Amino acid sequence: MNNNVAAKNIDKLGWVYIQNKKILMARSYNKAAFYIPGGKREAGESDQAALVREINEELSVDLINDSIVLLGEFKGQADGKAEGVVVNIRCFTADFSGELKANAEIEEIAWLTYADRHRCSVVSVQVLNALKDMQLID
Repeated sequence: MNNNVAAKNIDKLGWVYIQNKKILMARSYNKAAFYIPGGKREAGESDQAALVREINEELSVDLINDSIVLLGEFKGQADGKAEGVVVNIRCFTADFSGELKANAEIEEIAWLTYADRHRCSVVSVQVLNALKDMQLID
């Protein structure tokens, strides 16, 4: 075992929003892969507060606090990072108010199905696998 390379984990929060058996995914500028919208906590932020802030920044909508429910936790190789850098994503479902649109670092949003998983980050594929198993997406 090589002790010179410390495993690094990236903790993120993600919003899983499904409509008509398709999942809303986002793609950042200068990135090829789509991912679950969301981001990282700031110091002292709760999961809910961080998720609400990140989704507002990325997608211009307000999540409804009372509707936020934990869906599950997933992990996989971090997109665009060194081998062994793992992203842990804690996913939630929630209703929202406002109109969905790409904002900040988001270049594109898209409604994807399981067949589109080749267009997604490794950890997003883990989420898609689970959603397919739950028969929530086509």
